[in-house]
Amino acid sequence: MTLNTQPNLRDPDDFYDELLAAHHGLSKDQSDALNARLILVLANHIGDREVLRAALKAAAG
Repeated sequence: MTLNTQPNLRDPDDFYDELLAAHHGLSKDQSDALNARLILVLANHIGDREVLRAALKAAAG
C-alpha cells in the first residue's frame, strides 16, 4: 500500500465541519488529546508502517 495524497474524501467540507464540531467547547488540552486519539485510531486503521512513515514525512513538510 502507498500513501494516497490525492483528494480522496467525499464531501471534505462536511468532514471538516464535523471535525470542528468535535472540538467545540473543548479546552486546548482536551482538543490536543482528541487530536492525538484520532491520529492513533486512524493509524491503527491504516495499519501499514510504511504508509504511516510516509504520512509522517508528508505532514512534516
